[in-house]
Amino acid sequence: KEMYVEWLVVLLCVAGIAQYAAYRSHHKRVPIAAVTAEDTAVFKSFQWNYLVVYFVVMEAEWLQGPYEYALYRSYGFNKEDIALLFITSFTSSMLFGTFVGSLADKYGRKSMCQVFGVIYSVSCALRLVPDFGVLMFGRVLAGIATSLLFSVFEAWMVFEHFKNGFSSRSLSDTFSLATFGNGISAILAGLLAAAVKNLFDSFVAPFLLAIVFLVIATSIETVTWPENYGDSSIEVSETLINAMEVLQSDYKVLLLGCVQSLFEGAMNVFVFMWAPALESSNPAQADELPYGIIFTCFMVCIIIGSSIFSVLVHRGFVLENIGMGLLATSALALAVPYFFTNAMILMSGFLVFEVCCGMFWPCFGTLRGQHIPENSRATIMNFLRVPLNLFVVAALLKVSTLTNGSVFLMCVGCLVLALGLTKYSTMQQPQPQQQ
Repeated sequence: KEMYVEWLVVLLCVAGIAQYAAYRSHHKRVPIAAVTAEDTAVFKSFQWNYLVVYFVVMEAEWLQGPYEYALYRSYGFNKEDIALLFITSFTSSMLFGTFVGSLADKYGRKSMCQVFGVIYSVSCALRLVPDFGVLMFGRVLAGIATSLLFSVFEAWMVFEHFKNGFSSRSLSDTFSLATFGNGISAILAGLLAAAVKNLFDSFVAPFLLAIVFLVIATSIETVTWPENYGDSSIEVSETLINAMEVLQSDYKVLLLGCVQSLFEGAMNVFVFMWAPALESSNPAQADELPYGIIFTCFMVCIIIGSSIFSVLVHRGFVLENIGMGLLATSALALAVPYFFTNAMILMSGFLVFEVCCGMFWPCFGTLRGQHIPENSRATIMNFLRVPLNLFVVAALLKVSTLTNGSVFLMCVGCLVLALGLTKYSTMQQPQPQQQ
C-alpha cells in the first residue's frame, strides 16, 4: 500500500506542475493586444455553461462505478450473471446508439440531453430492485444513456461553438478543460460514493445520489441551453442514410472512427484487466490492494494528460502528430504486462497509459469537431461507437479463456493498428507547418 500512496503523492505534484505549464503556455501564446472572440466574456460564459453541465453529468456517471459490482453481489448474483449484466449495457449501446443519435439530429440535441437525464435516472432507480430481469432492463437503459452521453452533449457544444464564430484552437481548450475536470469529477465521485455508502450502509445509495446530479444537470440545460439540430427537415431514416454515405465517401471520418474504436476498445478492456494484473503480481497480498488509491492515481494521470495536451496545442503541435505520439506510447505501455509481472513495473505502464487517455479525449474530440459534418453529427458519432461496443463485448466473452498477458497483447495490437491508420490518414493530405 505504501508504494501506491507514494505514487499518488508524486503524481499530484506532477499534475500541479503540468497544469501550471498549461496555464503559462496558454497566456504566453496570446498577446494582450491580440484580443479575439476566444478571450471575451462571451466565450468564457458559453464554455463554462457547457462545462458545468458536463462535469455534473460526469459526476453522476462516475458515482455509479465504485459499487456496481458490489451491489449485484449483495443481491446474490454470481460472476456469470454480473458479467451478463455488464455485457447487456454494451450490447444495448451498440444496437440502439445509432438510432438515438439520429433522433438527436432530427429533434434536437438539447432535447436528447434532457431525455438522457430521464433515462439514466430511471436506470439508477431500478438498482433498488433485486430482480435480475429488472436489473437487466436497467442495464439496457444505461446502454442507451451511455450512447447519448458520449455523443449528443459534444454535438450540442460543437454546433454552438462554431455558430458563435469561435476557433478550432479554443475548441481544443474546451475539450482539454473537460478532460481535466472529468478527472477531478471522478476523484470526487469516488469519495462521495464511499461517504454515502457508509452513511446509509447501502450499496444503492451512490446510485440514488447520481439521480440528484442528473436532475441538476437537466435543470441547467432546460433553463440556459438553446436548442440546435443536425438537419431537422429530413426523416430519421434519411439521417441514418446520410451518415452511412458520409462514412463511405469521407475516408477521414471513417479512419477517425476506426482509430477511436480501437483506442477506446483497448481502454475499456484495460478497465476490466488492470486489477487482475496487479493482483497476479502478488497473489498473497491480492486482498490488500488499495483499489481506491490506485483508481485515484489513474484519475490524476488523466489530469496530467489533459495538461500536456494543452501545452502541446498552444506550442503549435499538429493534432494528428499528437495523436500518433499518444497511440505509440499507449501501445508500449500496455505491452508491459506481457513481459513483466513486477507490481511497480506494471503500475508504471498503467500510469503512462492513463496519461495517454488524458491526451486522447481532447485530441480526438477536437478532430471529431473539425471533420464530422454538422447535419448528422450525433448519428455519425454513434455509428462510430458500434465497432467499439462490438469489440468490448467480444473481448469480455473471451477474457476468461486468455491469460492476462494475452489480453493486453490484444490491446497492443489494436493500438498499433490505430497508429497505422492515423499515419495513413496524415499521408493523404499536406501537413501544416509544425514547430
